[in-house]
Formats: sequence, C-alpha cells, structure tokens
Amino acid sequence: MSSADDAYQNARLTHEQHQRTCRQCHADATPCAVAKHLLRICNNARRDLLRSSAPQAPTP
Repeated sequence: MSSADDAYQNARLTHEQHQRTCRQCHADATPCAVAKHLLRICNNARRDLLRSSAPQAPTP
C-alpha cells in the first residue's frame, strides 16, 4: 500500500469511528464540527490518492 492509500484509509476510518461514537452526531441530523473537519481531511486524502494513482503526462 502506498502512503497516500494509508492516509486515506486512516482518515476514512477515523471519520467513520467518530460518526459511530459522537453523541452530537447521533442526536442531530447534521454532523458536528469535528465530523465536518474529519470529512474534509478524508476528502483531501482521497484527492491526494487519486492524484498519486493517476497516470503522469509525459513532459516534452
């Protein structure tokens, strides 16, 4: 596994665990500020993973 893949998996698991254990996220229909922050980290890690796995264009 690449470090980008590890970073994405870690961010995803952290976000999912927070969603399961946070009282505020369970009580409200909207995610709490921490859940939003963790989701942002997860999305950034996913973007980095997609960038790292995309084929590189040759430079002239």
